[in-house]
Amino acid sequence: MAGEDAGPRRVRLWDLPVRIVHWSFVLLMPALWWTWRAGRMDLHQTLGHILLALLLFRLFWGVAGSAPARFASFVSGPRAVLAYARGRRARPLLGHNPIGGWSVVALLSLIALEVAAGLFTQDTDGIESGPLARFVTYEQADSARFWHGLVFDALVVLIAVHVAAILFYRLVKRDDLVTPMLTGRKAVEGDIAEPAFVPAWRVAAGAAGAGLIAFWVSKGCPL
Repeated sequence: MAGEDAGPRRVRLWDLPVRIVHWSFVLLMPALWWTWRAGRMDLHQTLGHILLALLLFRLFWGVAGSAPARFASFVSGPRAVLAYARGRRARPLLGHNPIGGWSVVALLSLIALEVAAGLFTQDTDGIESGPLARFVTYEQADSARFWHGLVFDALVVLIAVHVAAILFYRLVKRDDLVTPMLTGRKAVEGDIAEPAFVPAWRVAAGAAGAGLIAFWVSKGCPL
C-alpha cells in the first residue's frame, strides 16, 4: 500500500479568477497593439478600459484573493531572492518562486503605468484623447502619449523575458509553468499542503467593484 503514496500528486494551485486575468492579459496585449497600428482608436480605448478593470481586480485579488494569488505569498525579500538564485530553498515551492514573484510585480506595475498614461493621453492633433485628458494641459497630455508608447515598449521587453523564463523552466528545469495556468492544478512531490481558497462571493464583489470603477473612469470620472 505504501507504493500508492509514491510519485507526484496533483494539487489545486491557480483559481479561475487568476487564470482568466492572466490569459486576458495575454490576449489584450497584441490586441491593443494591433488596434493602435490599425487606427482603431475607439476599440483601442475600449480594450484599454477592459484592461483597467482586469488590473484593478488583480490588485484586489492580490490582497483578498486565494492564498497563491496574494502578493504576501510570493513577494519575497532580497535574502530569499538571492538564496533562490543560488539554488537554496528554505521550503518547497508551489506557486511563484521569489524571482518569479517579482517579475509579476514588475509586469503589473508596467501595466498600471501603461493604463494610467493612456487615460491622460491625446494624439498630436488633439482629436483622440483618453477619458481623463480633460484634467491636464495639452503639454501634459502630450507627455502622457510619449510615456504611453515608451512603457509599452518596456512591457514588450519584459514579456519577452517572461516567455524566455517559462521556456527555460520547461526545457532546462523540467518544470511546466503553463499547464497549471491552464488547468489550475500542478503536479507536486513531497509534503506540500493544498493552499487555501476563498468563497465565490468575494470573486463577485471584487469583479463588480473593479468593473464599476473602470466604467466610471472610462466616462471621465463624472461627479
